[in-house]
Amino acid sequence: MIAFIIRKLVYGFLVLSGVVCAVFFLFMALPGDPAMLTMGQRTDLGSIAAVNKELGLDKPKPVQFLLYLNDISPVSWHTNSIENKQKYNYVVVFSGSEKCLVIKFPYLRKSYQTQKSVTAIISAALPNTIVLAFAAIIVAIVIGILLGTFAAVAHQTWLDSFILFISVLGISVPSFFSAILFQWLFAFVLADYTGLSMTGSFFMPDIFGETQWMWANLILPAITLGLRPVAIITQLTRSSMLDVLSQDYVRTARAKGLGYSKVVFKHALRNALNPVLTAASGWFAEMLAGAFFIEMIFGWNGIGKLTVEALNKNDFPVLMGSVLFAATIFVFINIIVDILYGVFDPRISKKAAS
Repeated sequence: MIAFIIRKLVYGFLVLSGVVCAVFFLFMALPGDPAMLTMGQRTDLGSIAAVNKELGLDKPKPVQFLLYLNDISPVSWHTNSIENKQKYNYVVVFSGSEKCLVIKFPYLRKSYQTQKSVTAIISAALPNTIVLAFAAIIVAIVIGILLGTFAAVAHQTWLDSFILFISVLGISVPSFFSAILFQWLFAFVLADYTGLSMTGSFFMPDIFGETQWMWANLILPAITLGLRPVAIITQLTRSSMLDVLSQDYVRTARAKGLGYSKVVFKHALRNALNPVLTAASGWFAEMLAGAFFIEMIFGWNGIGKLTVEALNKNDFPVLMGSVLFAATIFVFINIIVDILYGVFDPRISKKAAS
């Protein structure tokens, strides 16, 4: 089991290393002068040179990459000074003659546009994304399990065919099209009946500046984001339930006089949920990593919208930080799910270790 966990951690580290390399060299090749973006278009050459030196942009690309790795690494080397102490907020582990080995939270640098810390910007957008991801995966699990169970119970009937058609449609329709359709229908055409707004986030200030929870704004984004997972979970539940319902113990329970609904929901469904919950965990990781189209269309102030806006403004630190954060969340959750799956099913860890 220990070897299985180590293998998963090494795999996650390699994936994140690849993401870091891709993010740096891809975004550094995009057009735009960081010094001009930071200081504005009417700045002088001296100020531009000073900013380039501060950001390390006057150095060759390999050196810039090493400096970037040093910034985002939790363990790194820095000159022990008051300025660096305030900038990185580190804890010294080993102090040398000129530099010291420190432990710190990954430093994602500052926004070119606002000069705010990228970590603070992402932290402000994160709660909205967490709320949306939780709401969407709950919608997907509840509706998907119910539809899949009904389809399995009504196997080879019109209800089974109809549910399969709906699930295939949910997989096939792009998320941005579903979002626009739902927004137009329920927040524009039927707005007088639904009372829903076309755009809006979960945490929004009122006229007095107090933060309010806008539950109505959560409905359409959560349903739209949950459509594709609903379709996947429906088909997984149906397939798993059909397999369980054909087992001997189910037939034995029916022969002993247990009601069909009791056999289905108390015994069969419990044993059919293992692959379903595993798939739901993977979808939750993807949702938490950022639902870009959904957040942009509904004006939801989360990680996805933040990333797209940073791309439009060439705000590279925010863009790079958002992508790295999303990748880290995705990899971390998948590692946790794989480890838990290996704990509950030892055959998985034994197969991976062999």
